[in-house]
Amino acid sequence: MPPADPITETRFAVPAMAGPACGAGSRSDSPDPGGVSGERVRADGHSEDTMNLRLPDDLVAVDVLGPPDGHGSRGRHQEMDRPAVSSTRTGEPSRPVSDPRHGDLLDRVAEWGPADTPAGAFRLVPVRLERDLPLISRWMNDPAAAAFWELAGPQEVTQDHLRAQLAGDGRSVPCIGVLGGVPMSYWEIYRADLDPLARHYPARPHDTGIHLLVGGIADRGRGLGGMLLRAVTDLVLVQRPSCTRVIAEPDIRNTPSVAAFLTAGFRFSAEVDLPAKRAALLVRDRPLRHLL
Repeated sequence: MPPADPITETRFAVPAMAGPACGAGSRSDSPDPGGVSGERVRADGHSEDTMNLRLPDDLVAVDVLGPPDGHGSRGRHQEMDRPAVSSTRTGEPSRPVSDPRHGDLLDRVAEWGPADTPAGAFRLVPVRLERDLPLISRWMNDPAAAAFWELAGPQEVTQDHLRAQLAGDGRSVPCIGVLGGVPMSYWEIYRADLDPLARHYPARPHDTGIHLLVGGIADRGRGLGGMLLRAVTDLVLVQRPSCTRVIAEPDIRNTPSVAAFLTAGFRFSAEVDLPAKRAALLVRDRPLRHLL
């Protein structure tokens, strides 16, 4: 495994150390490999999935859900309780929903625009299966990524994983990370407060999770994981005004992934036992965004 920053996956479901997710952010059901900044939660029944928690009643009432997501592939649980915290418990006023399109739960990731980084312009581009499946599947079959994302095998394995998100209500958005015009990473931006992860920490409304996978071997070990995690976290906090913090939950043993998140301004909050791993709960707070 590469010694520097991780390929990432971050979902309990975001290289979002974002899952998984979930780079330095990962989904809460799988560990993050060295060189992987993030982890994901397995979708084969051994862990819980980002897309299967029911939405709070206030969101259901404004009909942002659209059609049922039918996430039954790869053993995903069909019946799950809502997370421990919903927006109705905080007194936070509900934002008006004037255009209930797919993706509203994450404030239209496709429209976030580019971020300037020391390595060039970076953009999150929502996944299109016909365009991106071969590349993502190849990345998932890399041994370092396969050990933690558990999506190795024929393209159909990765395809099922992506389709479950693309056919859902927009609470998890898979993206290709494009740096300087070159696709080089896979991301999952997800609503941590609507994820099974919310059962394991005191979630707040609109908490956003990140899973990241740095795809190419040549892009690992150069500090890109921490740099891109910082850039994407900044995008989340700018483009999602209701979000007060960004969450990641890499495997506690994945030192490179944890280090990449810390480099990106996350703080260590706690160790939490998730269905398939002991995770480091990492948090980046909006009030500290300009200080870290």
